[in-house]
Amino acid sequence: MKTNLFKILGSLAVASLSLVPFGAKAQDIQFYRPNDQKGVNVFETTKADTVPFKGLKVKVGGNFELTFQALGESNTAIATTKTGYTGNVNSLIPLTHAFQLPMANLAFDVQLADGVRMNLTNYLASRHHEDSWVKGGYIQFDKLPFLHSAVIDDIMKSVTIKIGQSDVDYGDQHYRRSDGGSTIYNPFMENYIMDEFSTELGAQFYYFNKTGLFAMVGLTDGLLNETVVQTTKVDAVSGQPLKYDPAILAKLGFDKQINKDFRFRVTGSIYSVNNSYSSTLLSGDRTGSHYYNLMENQAIANGTTLSDAVDYNFTSGRVSPGFSNEVHAFMGNLFLKYKGLEFFGTAENITGRGAAELSNRWATQFAGDVIYRFPENTQNFWLGLRYNTLKADMLGMGDVTVNRTAGSFGWFLTRNIMMKLEYVSQEYVNYPSNNILNGGKFHGVCAEASIGF
Repeated sequence: MKTNLFKILGSLAVASLSLVPFGAKAQDIQFYRPNDQKGVNVFETTKADTVPFKGLKVKVGGNFELTFQALGESNTAIATTKTGYTGNVNSLIPLTHAFQLPMANLAFDVQLADGVRMNLTNYLASRHHEDSWVKGGYIQFDKLPFLHSAVIDDIMKSVTIKIGQSDVDYGDQHYRRSDGGSTIYNPFMENYIMDEFSTELGAQFYYFNKTGLFAMVGLTDGLLNETVVQTTKVDAVSGQPLKYDPAILAKLGFDKQINKDFRFRVTGSIYSVNNSYSSTLLSGDRTGSHYYNLMENQAIANGTTLSDAVDYNFTSGRVSPGFSNEVHAFMGNLFLKYKGLEFFGTAENITGRGAAELSNRWATQFAGDVIYRFPENTQNFWLGLRYNTLKADMLGMGDVTVNRTAGSFGWFLTRNIMMKLEYVSQEYVNYPSNNILNGGKFHGVCAEASIGF
């Protein structure tokens, strides 16, 4: 059945406009990243003190997205049966061209005091969780007025302190990724093949120099789901119960608007935890992929204990090497912007293992985005191209490779309303013949409408 693309785009636009909160008046919040187009290409919140403090303020914000998916898939895995399941467990779920389940976020940003801001973000609806969940919350100090110290006030002109359950600031890609209903920062439909993202309890300390140099050090509990219960799982290396070691992270970078046309940013980040009950740096997304039901088997989905087959593999199109016990990660990022032309590049190397493994495995990932935004005065349209490749030593499989190429066209109808169209092609290489991903490929078109306010 042939789908009329213009009808799809038209319905996405109508749905987007129907959700705009007309009459809503935004509150000015200090040291804050906007949820709309103004937040694009914003990384750490700057130390620019441009919003005067006028007392307690509460900003209610949110994001909503809906996506039409028209993707096809294939594989060459040998037919395999499995006890307890009916038919070939390496056959793929038949897909059709249709709308996905929409996702939505709700965020509260509160100006508590001069230079003191709180954030609380909720997942109202997502692919992975059918009910509303709290993503996390944190408090950010850009000033410490309650200490009444001129010396501290002067130090805080260059320092930011962030404490709470928040995004782990490892690398720069997490500032550009889609997060449930929040997709307005991402010029593409999905995140990287190996998606580095988690929310962990801890603190991050930033120092910003006027030259453009900045540094961050942080310490977290290394966990997405905190618990005070001692685990019964045993580390295969030590023979002892798994520990709850803290995770250490750090970032060093340079970010400067060289002149009115050219911005240059380069960063290097590390994240390291030696022994964790359940590290989720590479699997911490609780919302799910924006590609649905790809490279999956219906019998396996039906045989899970989950009530919705969408939940069976909510990370469709992504690959995690399964480093749940020990993780040592490094990411380098380069961001260049000359007028409307942007390049964002990523190089990453990770080693780690699961609790039952005796030695570390590895994964390397490279990605490059080229974006051209136009016209020059508004940059509310864009054309984009991404290439992403992952090579990893997967447990029980050996070395595998996954490659993705994506092209996108996008339009900010207003500062708060965005539409994008993407063509994507992904292939799986060197997977064993009895694995469902053997010879796996998917390709096709997705269209998305997104709102952020």
